[in-house]
Amino acid sequence: MQFEVTRTINAGPARIWAILTDAQKLASGPFGILRIEGDIAPGQNMKLWSEVSPNRAFPLKVSLFNPPKEMVWQGGMPLGAFTGTRRFELFPEAGKTRFTMRETYTGWMAGLIGKSIPDLTPSFNTFADALKSECERR
Repeated sequence: MQFEVTRTINAGPARIWAILTDAQKLASGPFGILRIEGDIAPGQNMKLWSEVSPNRAFPLKVSLFNPPKEMVWQGGMPLGAFTGTRRFELFPEAGKTRFTMRETYTGWMAGLIGKSIPDLTPSFNTFADALKSECERR
């Protein structure tokens, strides 16, 4: 199972990266994120609450941090039974940036757990639209 969204943003990767790594900004705006505890930084652990499941904290680790190109957040169950991997990628294109966010689920329990995961497409669109709007109004 996988969810993905792409937007072309009229801003450079550095501007977009600054917002993607600002936990306070992501949790205080229209990104669909209610709260983040912890820092969005290399190797850091954090907890995220989203509008999709407001009463549940998702423990995540920033497992890849390559500014201003790509970042990965991962969370899941022990021993690789289930892993959710959210990848953010920024591709410069003629004075603009193509932003892609993709979430994939792997592990031997992915099929079973995947049945209980709601369609995240609206949530992904909310995040991407908010990021585009925030980056382009600065």
